[in-house]
Amino acid sequence: MAAKRNATAAIIGAGDYIGGAIAKKFAAEGYTVFAGRRTADKLLSLKNEIEGAGGACVARGLDARKEDEVTAFMAEADAHAPLEVVIFNVGANVNFPLLDTTERVFRKVWEMACYSGFLAGREAARHMLARGQGSIFFTGATASLRGGPGYAAFASAKFGLRAVAQSMARELGPQNIHVAHLVIDAGVDTAFVRERIKAAGGEADPGQLMSPMSIAETYWQLHNQTRDAWTHELDIRPYRERW
Repeated sequence: MAAKRNATAAIIGAGDYIGGAIAKKFAAEGYTVFAGRRTADKLLSLKNEIEGAGGACVARGLDARKEDEVTAFMAEADAHAPLEVVIFNVGANVNFPLLDTTERVFRKVWEMACYSGFLAGREAARHMLARGQGSIFFTGATASLRGGPGYAAFASAKFGLRAVAQSMARELGPQNIHVAHLVIDAGVDTAFVRERIKAAGGEADPGQLMSPMSIAETYWQLHNQTRDAWTHELDIRPYRERW
């Protein structure tokens, strides 16, 4: 565990895999982690693990689609210690044939994967601009770059999030705010993904899935880049993934 820093890292979408791994990585590096997730009780094991390892974690229930909740979450994190890192990691990956994609599904996926990212990025910027530094990172997917059968809702939302990130990077970069968009271009090693592979009659092979902790290391490396060589968009995949 690194020495404690006077800084916070806010993770919106601190789920059991990518988001949780990012939270653990930044906590291990001395940040106080503010972890947000729709259901606060589901953050208890993450909070206990971080604190058991000597880190600091504040867990909050958060509906990232609600402006007032996002605003309050960021304000609390920044009041605790300067808000240095914000990572938006809300998923919303669904697959529906076009004719089965209801208005409600399309709107809800957009709210979760795009609109929520806008809210998170804007509120992060409010606090970071006052100090003239910070990192704002968005988790994207293969669907950020191309649509696929059954992914009209998800791909359109992820396309939109990518556009939000690009616009923010161009506006905030000159003000010393590093904005990056990460394309997670493969399956992540989770119980859900392994179950889907098994249901399709297969087994996950070595090198097919990405470790959440490996993904978290990439976020950490991005945060430590120097300003003269910032990455905006980074796509990551295991060596066996086709692209």
